[in-house]
Parts: sequence; C-alpha cells; structure tokens
Amino acid sequence: MPPLPLDGLVVVSCEQAVAAPLATRHLADLGARVIKVERPGGGDFARGYDRTVRGMSSHFVWLNRSKESIALDLKDPAGVETVLRLLERADVFVQNFAPGAAERLGLGAAALRARFPRLVTCSISGYGGSGPFRDAKAYDLLIQSEAGLVSITGTEEAPAKAGIPAADIGAGMYAFSGILAALYERDRTGVGTEVEVSLFDSLTEWMGYPLYYAEYGGTPPRRTGTSHAAIAPYGTFAAGDGTEVVLSIQNEREWVAFCTDVLRTPGLAVDPRFATGAGRVAEREALQAAIDAVLSTLKGEEFLDRLAGARIAHARQRELADVLTHPQLSARDRWTEVDSPVGPLRALRPPITLPGRPARMGAVPEVGEHTDAILAWLGERG
Repeated sequence: MPPLPLDGLVVVSCEQAVAAPLATRHLADLGARVIKVERPGGGDFARGYDRTVRGMSSHFVWLNRSKESIALDLKDPAGVETVLRLLERADVFVQNFAPGAAERLGLGAAALRARFPRLVTCSISGYGGSGPFRDAKAYDLLIQSEAGLVSITGTEEAPAKAGIPAADIGAGMYAFSGILAALYERDRTGVGTEVEVSLFDSLTEWMGYPLYYAEYGGTPPRRTGTSHAAIAPYGTFAAGDGTEVVLSIQNEREWVAFCTDVLRTPGLAVDPRFATGAGRVAEREALQAAIDAVLSTLKGEEFLDRLAGARIAHARQRELADVLTHPQLSARDRWTEVDSPVGPLRALRPPITLPGRPARMGAVPEVGEHTDAILAWLGERG
C-alpha cells in the first residue's frame, strides 16, 4: 500500500461516544496509529447504544475502525502509568473526560505538555473549560437545544432535533482539523500545543446564519420543514403520482425558467405577487398552491425530466434504503468492507480522498483486543 499522510503518527485517545472517536477515526483513515483506551469489560459506552449491526452498535462500527483497543482501569494508578508510558511514544493525546477529570488523573494538558513538550493534546468537552455551563451534562440533544438548532428545525407546529448527532459531529470535525493544524505548527516550531473544542462552541458556529438573521432581522428564521425561511420555492414538492422531489430556486433566472419550462405557466413568472424573492417568501402559501396545481397533473419522471431540462437544482427525497443503493456511491466505488468481531461489514470510504492512496480501512476492535500486543510494545522500550 502507498504511504498515507499520517503514517508513523501515534495517537492515544481516552475516548467514548461520538465526538472524540470521530476525530480519531479520521486520523486513522489517513494512516495514524490510534490506540483507544477503554474501560475493562464494557469499554466505550457507545458499544451498548444498540445491537443492530449483527449484535454490534451502529455508532461504534461507524466510528472505530482501524483502531487498536487497550483495556485499562484508570481508577488504578497502574492504568494511568500505562497511559503515560504510551504518551512517551505518542504525537497526539485526545480525551473527552468529564470536566476536571483529566487533571485529577494527572492527564491534564498543562501537565502532559510540561512532561512531553512535543505532544499535541486535544480536549473535547460539552461547554468548554470555564463558564457557568462548564460542568453541565452535554448529550447531543441537550447541546442542539441550548444552541438553538432545535428551535429552527422541524415544522411550524413542532420543533425537532436533527436526525444525526450534529453537535458531536461538529466537535469531532473541529477536533480533527485542530489537531492537524497543531501538528503543522509543531513541524515548524518543534513544540506541541493544546487544542480545545466544545460541542456547544462547534454547534453555535454552525448556527451562524440563523443567529445573524435573528439579531439583525428582528425575528428568528421560521421552522419550515424542508422549506427555507428566506427562499421560495424551496423544499419538497410532490408530483401527481406521489413522487417527492426537493428543489431550490436561488435567483430570478431560475424562477423564470421554472415557470416557463417546468410548470409551463409563463404568466406565473410575471405575477406581481411573485416578482421578487421577498415577495415569493411573503406569499409562500399562494405560491405553493399555484405550483401544486400544475404538479398534480404530472408524473414523477416527467417532473424530473423538466427540471433537468431547465437546469433547475433538484434532488430525489430518498429513504435510507435508497441511499444504500445510491447510483452515485456505486459509480464512484464508495463502498468497501471492514473486518469486525462479527465478520466483514460494508463501510463507506472516508470523504477525504487521495488519488492512488486508498484510506486505511482496518478492523473494528473488540474491547481490549490489542492490550497484550500494546503492552509488549511498551516492554520492548525497556
């Protein structure tokens, strides 16, 4: 296999759940050796979220391929000492302990970098290391609620959380990019640094447009389902046979083309109620009714053909079963297999691609599967 960008990098991670494992899995995909420290017995509690993948957790399978698992009791000083011995050889240390726990264990960033100056440390928390919410529980739904994401998601009648762990994913990706930036700096300075990421900070960054909209517009964006608070027509529309299609009209040229070439009702384009983007948003219900009147006479394939011919941005509203067989994934060879304790499993290749250098797609580990081998590796150091 051709070398990957992070070959030779050693990452030690005291991690569980989603955010930290996502960050380190991306490092592993790019070649890093990731040593995952787990509790003896149960291990990462995400292992128990569900049993849908032949008895394994879907979250754990997604987040933990290509890692080595060592089982250590960090309530025992001997377990902490083993982590410190690992860090003598490590380039990066990641942890998402509860606030203050790393310091109590002697694994806080300041203490570690005093002992290992080249070490890059990354701490992932719910709300950051200070402030009134420092010690608050920080599950993904709670962060989505505190950051306002739930308030703008769903329908006018009912708010909803995002269907994926958005706060965890945001924090994991910022941790991944922050670690890479710190490693780049270390190459220039010879000294490691501390990276801090919180779920709350990550998600409030993602809430940038709604926050600006609310502060300077005076009102928050409306909850509009798959529609858009500031653009119309935008969202899910159904043809007469029930085929659901998502479309987005972003400018006046597209609006005219949509009316003329898709709806074939050119008079709609010059209707004074819909002559501007702001007008179409203000008259959303009347606009929807006018569009539905035409679409009810079309079959799905005809609707899709007209959209494609007019070069209007659109997509099928697919169920997950459809995504599993999506032709774009198949055409680009995005599926492969990884090994696991329950046998080979299908897995998507990571989104970062390096032509001619396939990502590492190693096995999903069992709890403590590599403990003996890692301890032997430490023993070789003498």
